[in-house]
Amino acid sequence: MLGIAGTIPMEDVPLLTGRLTMSDGDILIEGRRIPVSRGTSALIGAAVKTSEALGTPEPFGYIVGDIGRGVGSRHLYKHLVDTFAESAFHTFTFHYLQPIVHWHNRLQQVIQEMDKRPVLVADAGFMYVAKMSGHAPMYDLFTPDIGELAFLADEMAPHPFYTRGFILHEENRVADLIARAYEHNNAARFLLVKGEKDCLADREGILCEVDGPVEEAMEAIGGTGDTLTGIVSALICSGMDMKEAAAVAMRTNRLAGYYSRPTPATQIIDIIRHIPRALEDTLG
Repeated sequence: MLGIAGTIPMEDVPLLTGRLTMSDGDILIEGRRIPVSRGTSALIGAAVKTSEALGTPEPFGYIVGDIGRGVGSRHLYKHLVDTFAESAFHTFTFHYLQPIVHWHNRLQQVIQEMDKRPVLVADAGFMYVAKMSGHAPMYDLFTPDIGELAFLADEMAPHPFYTRGFILHEENRVADLIARAYEHNNAARFLLVKGEKDCLADREGILCEVDGPVEEAMEAIGGTGDTLTGIVSALICSGMDMKEAAAVAMRTNRLAGYYSRPTPATQIIDIIRHIPRALEDTLG
């Protein structure tokens, strides 16, 4: 089963846990409707639609509201620390949580002591805290965009805000940034880098790339990186190896955008609705 944990920017959402489904464009969990926008909800929406198309079990979610104060994130961290050892996930994806190092390390200690730990995927805030804590190599996949990759490549930056300018200006040198992240042990076993060209890499370098189809309007649509993480998480959980899952996910995400005929006014849910068709075409 696929597990997903993350926060959403809504103050009135308590900690919700349970199977994740979708109805009329909203996420359903514990009888609560969560509208799909960028961030964790977009990741979940993409994972749900991918799982539906593959015929695999519904993902299991851990969602809490957090508008940046960290209260919801701390609540979610504690719940995971208290319960994760009893879980049996094949793949677990961490998304937007406040990067609180001591809570991250407590959770990682729990995971390390498990007889069989899940495949670990991290995006956004959880990727930050994994790097900040010095435990990035414990993860199987990070899914950074170019700016986030620059943070991973900067061995001196304690937080993305402090990524040094000369590294940020290297965004056209993806291969160099990947090599630098691995050199300083600030990368997961694999990196799926989102950009003008999406690519999968490991310590040896870039393994595969996807650069089409191209829809310029997608640049203005928030959440397309989150959907890529959701798709690849569900594919990994279905049993695909990392290289195949990444290649299929990169192509599927771009095709879903293409099929949505996007404009700058297109919402991420409009793209998510096309994931099953795009996945069918990619696998076919």
